[in-house]
This record gives sequence, structure tokens and C-alpha cells, in this order.
Amino acid sequence: MQNISRNTRALVEGALMVAAAEVLGYIKIWHMPEGGSVSLMMLPIVLYALRWGLGKGLLAGLALGVIDFMLGGGIAIGWQSILGDYVIACTLIGLAGVGRNRGKGGVVLGATLGCLGRFVSIWITGATLWRAYMHDIYGLHMTNPWIYSFLYSIPILIAGVLTVVIAVLLWRPMERLPRAE
Repeated sequence: MQNISRNTRALVEGALMVAAAEVLGYIKIWHMPEGGSVSLMMLPIVLYALRWGLGKGLLAGLALGVIDFMLGGGIAIGWQSILGDYVIACTLIGLAGVGRNRGKGGVVLGATLGCLGRFVSIWITGATLWRAYMHDIYGLHMTNPWIYSFLYSIPILIAGVLTVVIAVLLWRPMERLPRAE
């Protein structure tokens, strides 16, 4: 019976965090003209993964990726960009679970890994799939798709830094929650 209660709690918390992430994705601090933005969408998945671990964190990220593409007005040029920009990118946020039960250093490590995982997926997708749509950015003439995609993905890095900082600030209050053992 104890295991059912724990699994139910994990499922409910995961669903709430996925919903919170999707809502935070609509609140854009900065928005790029052709997509991409700075938001705190990664934060709930990072916190969930830090609390429940890698497996459940990856699963919550996967759910967010599918839901975000369907509800968030996802832009894609094919199934490959759906996978790279949404499904894989959001799933990789769950890498934050690596930092579970490792104290404050684990929070920094996990949150950084999760945010970088999303960034790398979006960066690779941008350089390989979106290269045909490459244009000048930040007043720079673009000829290299890897540099273009990196520069275009900077909002994800900014969102990642904000996510890591807020996750560290929330680490102490999170310790007071009932243990997710």
C-alpha cells in the first residue's frame, strides 16, 4: 500500500509540474521573431526531476515536449523538428534528476545538465534542419548554420541560467517537503 501511495504522489506531482511548465511557457520574458523565447518553462520539470530522480524527470519532460508542441503553437518543418525542438529537447530537461539527493551542488549540477540538454537538442536541430531558413541575426551576416543556431538559441541559455538560479534559491524550501523516497 505504501508503494501505491508513493507512485500516486509522484504521478500527481508530475502532472502538476508538467501543467505548471506549460503555463510558464506562455509567459515570455523575451520572444524571438521566428520562435524561441525566454521563459521559466524548464523550472517545474527541473524541480520535479531533482525531487523524484532521473527516470521520472525524463518522463515528465517527455510529457511536456508532446503537450508543448500540441498546445503551445509548435512550429515544425517535419517530424524531425518536432522530435528535436520539442520531444527530445523537453525530455532532456529531466537530466536534472542526476542531481537528486546530492545537496546544493547536486541542484546546480542537475539543473545545469537539464537546461544544457534542452539547449543542445535545439542547437543541433537548428543547425541541421532549420539551416535552410538561416538569415542575419543580431546584425551579423550568417553563413555558418552552427553559429547561427547557437546565436538563435541564446534565449534557451538565458532561460537556463534563470532556471538554475531559481532552483538553487528554492533548494532549502524544497527540503521541507515530504521526502520523495
